[in-house]
Amino acid sequence: MRFAPRLALFAFAALSPIMAIAQTEETMPVASLAYPETRRGDIVEEQFGVSVSDPYRWLENDVRNDAEVRAWVTAQNAVTDAYLATLPGRAAIEARLSQLYAYERFGIPEAQGGRYFYQRNEGLQNQSPLYVREGLDGAPRLLLDPNSWSEDGATALAEWEASPDGARLAYAIQDGGTDWRTIRVVDVASGQVLEDAVEWVKFSDLDWAQNGSGFFYSRFPEPSGEAEFQALNTNQAVYFHAIGTPQSADVLVYSTPDRPNLNHSAEVTDDGKWLLVTTSEGTDSRYELTIIALTSPRMERRTIVRGLENNWELAGAVGDTFYFMTNLDAPRQRIVSMNVASSARPITELVAQDEATLQGVSLVGDRLIAAYLGHATSEARVFDLSGRPLGTVELPGIGTAAGFGGEAGDPETFFSFTSFATPTAIYRYDVSTGETTPFALPQVAFDPADYNVEQRFYASNDGTRIPLFLVGRTDLPSGPRPALLYGYGGFDVSVTPAFSPAVLQWMEMGGVYAVANLRGGGEYGREWHDAGRLENKQNVFDDFIAAAEYLIAQGVTTPGQLAINGRSNGGLLVGAVVNQRPELFAAALPAVGVMDMLRFDRFTAGRYWVDDYGHPDREADFRTLFAYSPYHNIPATGDYPAILITTADTDDRVVPGHSFKYAAAIQHAQLGDEPRLIRIETRAGHGSGRPTDQIIEEYADLWAFIAAETGLEAPAGGGE
Repeated sequence: MRFAPRLALFAFAALSPIMAIAQTEETMPVASLAYPETRRGDIVEEQFGVSVSDPYRWLENDVRNDAEVRAWVTAQNAVTDAYLATLPGRAAIEARLSQLYAYERFGIPEAQGGRYFYQRNEGLQNQSPLYVREGLDGAPRLLLDPNSWSEDGATALAEWEASPDGARLAYAIQDGGTDWRTIRVVDVASGQVLEDAVEWVKFSDLDWAQNGSGFFYSRFPEPSGEAEFQALNTNQAVYFHAIGTPQSADVLVYSTPDRPNLNHSAEVTDDGKWLLVTTSEGTDSRYELTIIALTSPRMERRTIVRGLENNWELAGAVGDTFYFMTNLDAPRQRIVSMNVASSARPITELVAQDEATLQGVSLVGDRLIAAYLGHATSEARVFDLSGRPLGTVELPGIGTAAGFGGEAGDPETFFSFTSFATPTAIYRYDVSTGETTPFALPQVAFDPADYNVEQRFYASNDGTRIPLFLVGRTDLPSGPRPALLYGYGGFDVSVTPAFSPAVLQWMEMGGVYAVANLRGGGEYGREWHDAGRLENKQNVFDDFIAAAEYLIAQGVTTPGQLAINGRSNGGLLVGAVVNQRPELFAAALPAVGVMDMLRFDRFTAGRYWVDDYGHPDREADFRTLFAYSPYHNIPATGDYPAILITTADTDDRVVPGHSFKYAAAIQHAQLGDEPRLIRIETRAGHGSGRPTDQIIEEYADLWAFIAAETGLEAPAGGGE
């Protein structure tokens, strides 16, 4: 059983070439940089007695279907590209990034039927192919190569799952970064792709019937007209696809048409006896559980957990005994068992809540392997099925471990380990002996010993103690340096140490990298999450601002040398703190951010986010949201840091209209002489599935931009 995944979150006239670079007194405070002229509408709506202006609502329209928006995007990219081309050292940064990305990378293996399946990237391949081995020591054989699926490398292999006998593999195709998936099936022995094709799959598990006859998946109804990338996602249902049949013959297994906002995922227990349907409504880990008897001709079902109140994640099952991780009566989570055959469904505590936060549990062999997080670093503990502790899994150091999937009876499990200066390595853990051995160790073009990782703690404005990671080169002299501060702070997401070739390049250039573990995340369980959401969301911004003030007070950096970065909910974070404390920062990089907090719930997956943000149509929530919404709190005048917004045209998680409207608003305002630009990627989405060359090009732009603004000396030369 794998650790259960969480629902991811997260008109004006067409521009002529002259109009695209026209300078007007209204929109052009920078003498050397002419922004595209963006038409302002006159939409003003009253909400709870407040007049809310939304002059750029037309920019919410889908760029694929609106010529006006498309022209605006073209004009903005032209200005941004021209500016970025002038930055010193950009070509050298890109060349070095290509060198740093050119190392062999492995995914975590999955074993089924004596075969081992895993992804492997030679280094600069745009997408990671899938390989199979016959036995652990067998020769690797290429099974699927997504690099051959499109000319631009933007079609990716997403989720995949092998059948229990290892004979077939169901896999998801992700095109251009969208959250939508198409499911195909490959015969493992021959490598032949079968005719089966399943469309309109999103936010779905894939799990096979025990006999390999087909698989369970979740899908939404096919969107109508041009709503594919913007319409709200409702009425998700679980289906069964039998191999060799058309999708039209798929069997509807579970749906709730009377409750269209619910989502449903399905997983089969290791013995094939039960199908567990997990039902959710938003991004919170609050689930209802329904079991379906797969051995019964009528597939009888019973709901075993009601109420959408607590987290219930299946670790595995032995017969009628299910093992769960839950936060019922345990904010930092515990391990329990439940006898699902009993009408009373008694719950037995096996492992009580700990000071460390329990992040995931899986049943492997006859052991429970539990991943804990203590002060944002990983620990893996082993228990027998009664909850008796049996020791820990030896980890290579302080960092982040992930994986530990498996099934009852398996002799082994695999996990990954990474840290800020440690590229992701894959390890095998022998369940019977407790021995950990390497499966794949990357060879990299730098020495990890050249970098120092330090964890500190600082006080937020209300005295709350916040963890902060500081990473940088060991040979640099003390004293203020250009620094990049990253944060997220939301949706119960824990930000832990992880390797990034791009971050390494920033540090190699002499920059300091800092990560703040803000409230709103999951680092310290439910209470930490609750302290940074809904009416408490301002705590997240205060924590991030306090991190910047701490770095400055400690002499790590100065306001003129400090850049900030965040993605998605972190993009919202960056936009909000720039509005609140612009004098603290030299540059800001808000990426794929949620910038309009009054309309986020009207598009695609946005309706799920009310768990963290609240409901814009409820007065108390509206007033909280309106107070920090990045789009609505940009002043008419001021002195702002340099800003480079990034988004993508196929982002159907946080639709790009958020960034488009925010960019238009900050370009319209009189905010000083620093650039305020937007970079809009094509054939890309919220982040997953992006080709390697696209990632390298974007980071070269970002690092050149903030290096110029923070005074970091860019490398000389341009490479090839």
